[in-house]
Amino acid sequence: MKTIDAYQNFYFVGIGGIGMSALARYFHSIGKNVLGYDKTPTKLTHALENEGIKISFEDKVDAEVLNLLAENTLVIYTPAIKVLSILDHFKKEQFEILKRAKVLGMITENTNCLAVAGTHGKTTTSTLLAHLCKEVNLPFSCFLGGISENFKSNFLFNGNDYSVVEADEYDRSFLNLHPNWAVITSTDADHLDIYGDKKNIEEGFKAFADLVKNDNQLFVRKGIDFGRPCKNYAVNEEADFYSDNLRMDGSRTSFDFHAPGHDIAEFTWDIPGIHNVENATAALAIMLGLGADMENLKKAIANFKGIKRRFTKHIFDNGKIYIDDYAHHPTELDAVIGSTKTFYPDKKLLVVFQPHLFSRTRDFAHDFAKSLGQSDELLLLDIYPARELQQDFEGITSTWLLEKVNLKEKEVCALDQAFEKIKNKEFDILLTVGAGNIDTLYDGLVEWLEKK
Repeated sequence: MKTIDAYQNFYFVGIGGIGMSALARYFHSIGKNVLGYDKTPTKLTHALENEGIKISFEDKVDAEVLNLLAENTLVIYTPAIKVLSILDHFKKEQFEILKRAKVLGMITENTNCLAVAGTHGKTTTSTLLAHLCKEVNLPFSCFLGGISENFKSNFLFNGNDYSVVEADEYDRSFLNLHPNWAVITSTDADHLDIYGDKKNIEEGFKAFADLVKNDNQLFVRKGIDFGRPCKNYAVNEEADFYSDNLRMDGSRTSFDFHAPGHDIAEFTWDIPGIHNVENATAALAIMLGLGADMENLKKAIANFKGIKRRFTKHIFDNGKIYIDDYAHHPTELDAVIGSTKTFYPDKKLLVVFQPHLFSRTRDFAHDFAKSLGQSDELLLLDIYPARELQQDFEGITSTWLLEKVNLKEKEVCALDQAFEKIKNKEFDILLTVGAGNIDTLYDGLVEWLEKK
């Protein structure tokens, strides 16, 4: 195979994915011709088009595809997409076709790669890590699984010495990376359609951990044991690196950070939740290892704005509060609902949740029901299928899940009915959660609540 730099055209099959779009932005930024296909238009695909990237939403071999020549085109696809006419065309015409993770590994192989893995927390930790790198002026690029509120993007190029990468466990993609430094935040069961059971997931993360050769450059959440030396981190319990003494003053959270050879440092930021202090602890540990100054890190933490759809909060003049979050796993739901209940214990909470994948809904139905039962009222949207087909999961529906939720005020509805349903509900706090296309409700809800 030729080097990536030798290609002029890059065609992305599934370009609207958060990881795929970061790669597309990388190649576009270095002057390559970038095109792609995705199933449906989204905010992200609109943003890519506005940046000058051509996108088709029909699975057909159109003129743009026919004009591509195999010798100067690299086709990149996501494993979430199985069968497409466009992919069949590229295979038949013998184009070079690579998975997203393989290409990301090739791009970052010659950098000092900082990779963040984990079934939860990896997006926040990697985005914070990229923000800290920028604030202390490290020459780096980043490929993130969320849209940074500071960068307004999931990609930033600020030099080639370092790379910050969100290491995705789906399809064991992270084993294509070459991490010099790594964080592993969690190894909870997920993607059981790929791994089968929790043991296989843990073995996958161990294989990823073993890619890091230097024991002092592997940072693992305390309680996770891969049977090899590493540095551990925690919140409210002692570890190699840990944070404690969490306190809140309005919307600001402060915590004390402890690191070997350093005096206790007090950090303050606007990001809520114990789980986010844990993510910050991991990012700070790596930055100290890279030689960053503690005072510069304090300033950088203080101006971190977070990630779009990670506890994005609006407080309106009428007293209503709207929170939007990407949570799509029971552990994540527990964190966001639990944080909301902690901050606002006496306010009525309406949760609007869109389950993501039939397989995940089936595999974690009991845990989803328990998590969602913490709300005061629940509006459960139809399951977002993503890469799956409903006929392969007979009986797995939102109605089936709703029956398991121990709650009086609950109902199921379609996404296109949700806005009108919400407008007729009584609530103090509205929480929309999910990883599918529930985000299409966001702008309309903000506009309505501003006027209400």
